[in-house]
Amino acid sequence: MANTDSAKKALRASAAKNLVNSARRNRIRSFIRKVDDAIKAGDEKKAREAFKALEPEIMRGVTKKVFKLNTAARKLTRISSAIKKIKK
Repeated sequence: MANTDSAKKALRASAAKNLVNSARRNRIRSFIRKVDDAIKAGDEKKAREAFKALEPEIMRGVTKKVFKLNTAARKLTRISSAIKKIKK
């Protein structure tokens, strides 16, 4: 357990940030799930619409330091290429 007052405050701040970041991460995951469901259904139009909603959410996660930029770019690239494969 934290001994000093500043360590106790840091512990509280860390717990609060953890709650916020996990909520943001879950929100992004639900957007990803919508795109994945559309891809699995083979509905390219619905997948593209969901992807357009997903992209700013992931980038917002980058600015809020939930994800690193390379992680976000990798996720977007993989999802985008999966959408392109629906046509074939």
